[in-house]
Amino acid sequence: MLEPTNDKAGHVEAIHWPSLVAAIASVSAVGIAIGLGLPLLSIILEKRGVSSSLIGLNTAMMGVASMLAAVITTKLAHRFGVVQTMIWAVCLSALSSLGFYYAENLLLWFPLRLVFHGATTTLFILSEFWINAASPPSKRGFVLGLYSTVFSLGFAAGPLLFSVVGSEGLMPFVIGACIILAAAIPIFIARNESPIVDEKPELHFVRYIFLVPTATAAI
Repeated sequence: MLEPTNDKAGHVEAIHWPSLVAAIASVSAVGIAIGLGLPLLSIILEKRGVSSSLIGLNTAMMGVASMLAAVITTKLAHRFGVVQTMIWAVCLSALSSLGFYYAENLLLWFPLRLVFHGATTTLFILSEFWINAASPPSKRGFVLGLYSTVFSLGFAAGPLLFSVVGSEGLMPFVIGACIILAAAIPIFIARNESPIVDEKPELHFVRYIFLVPTATAAI
């Protein structure tokens, strides 16, 4: 597979489409998963007779998970590589989405929320990092605009998908898990083009957060 060529400043000279497709597929899966999951999980808890305060507390784990993921994502990518970290995040988010269906005890939903939203946040952060690394400076605005548009469309498609599949049975969870797992295919195909996190994360975390502004704002 061809690798992106760099100029003298170390920037890629042209958009390399396998990398772009991998990153956009990842963020699309995140958008759809979150857009489908938010109404689906809330309605299921409501049907089970859970109070609105507990539903809100459980939903708040999304923010906690996102902040935790923002702290550890760069360390994981530095140690294991961007692609391997993203593949694990895909698997964890898919498995945890199925776990909501089988977990009858509300207490189990709290760690499941942490895993699900932590994994999707990891995908979100690393996909934006990948796009920043794989886009030439002259076209980075266009690429990031395309990336943001796809994420927004995915997020909007989630509730639309929910209106079609409903909240009954295992099917909504299977569909969500399959959509997330599908993102692993382009990531794997473009694995040889993934960027390398070669800086010590503990020393550069604040700088890294500013390199992925969309992910930072989403968190």
